[in-house]
Amino acid sequence: MALPTYGEEVAPGSLYKTPPYERTVDYLRIAVTDRCNLRCIYCMPPEGVPRLPHKDILSYEELLRFASIARSFGISKIRITGGEPLLRKGIISFINRLIKEVTPEEVTITTNGVLLADCAEELFKAGVRRVNISLDTLRADRFKEITRSDSLKEVFRGIDKAMAIGFHPVKLNVVVMKGINDDEVEDLARLTLKESIHVRFIEFMPFGGEEWEKRFIPSREIIDRLKEVGELESTVSLNNNGPAKYMRFKKGIGKIGIISPMSQHFCNSCNRLRLTPEGKLRTCLFSPEETDIRQLLRCSASDGEIAKVLIEVLKRKPSQRILGTELIKKCISRPMSKIGG
Repeated sequence: MALPTYGEEVAPGSLYKTPPYERTVDYLRIAVTDRCNLRCIYCMPPEGVPRLPHKDILSYEELLRFASIARSFGISKIRITGGEPLLRKGIISFINRLIKEVTPEEVTITTNGVLLADCAEELFKAGVRRVNISLDTLRADRFKEITRSDSLKEVFRGIDKAMAIGFHPVKLNVVVMKGINDDEVEDLARLTLKESIHVRFIEFMPFGGEEWEKRFIPSREIIDRLKEVGELESTVSLNNNGPAKYMRFKKGIGKIGIISPMSQHFCNSCNRLRLTPEGKLRTCLFSPEETDIRQLLRCSASDGEIAKVLIEVLKRKPSQRILGTELIKKCISRPMSKIGG
């Protein structure tokens, strides 16, 4: 492979803030697998999606190498995602090495929670302190409808175990869908009244499913429903970064987050990059543009050459996305499990 040239050498960390928008890009989401043990209706079809061949997925050694290069250019926070990351063999050992060898300030994980109860202690011992759990309903029948799986009890066990061990905060990610689970917004929010937990409501996005506009509910409507539960006040998250706007009930213990990727995009403050299971680096969830990092890692490119490509990718990170009809179609064409949650 002929590697591109991007001019003079760039010192590590010098593009911590990417020009010309001066956003601090310090967050890398690594999808370690495209496999998942659920079939959520907004993520993939009932039969699932064709799995990537094992040889196409980045090895742990390759992930550690890229994470180390990214770390030298200001990436301080890394989130492990999937698919379902806890399905990948050796994931705890990998996270342990990631924390010890790459030394980011923080390593977190997003999981559907099904396997969490059995892995929580090992994750905590490895150094993970924060966990996000996808949970779109509190009802067993509806959970089966949304995920096509009868595993809600296992998810509840995982949440309880994470809280008991000391993960903080434990965040529940709720994709709000009109006519499917929007009538549970209030019940899910009430969890924060008595528990030190974060419930984050996410606008429905056009990935891997149909009827997007029919199911979409804007964040302002979600907030109106929350006001029926109790008086809200603004607050911040523990680390005060990311796309969520936080609030809490005045008499509550936990917090509520609102994530509005569709109605109130946050491009000008977006601080993240995404690495897909097969090694494609994406600067924007709503852009089909990808950079093939796997090819670089497997063609004997030096760390310096890979770093130059990373810098060029950061320079191209868009300041604003335009979500028109054609782009929505492109988003739908690739399931979220293939991108990384």
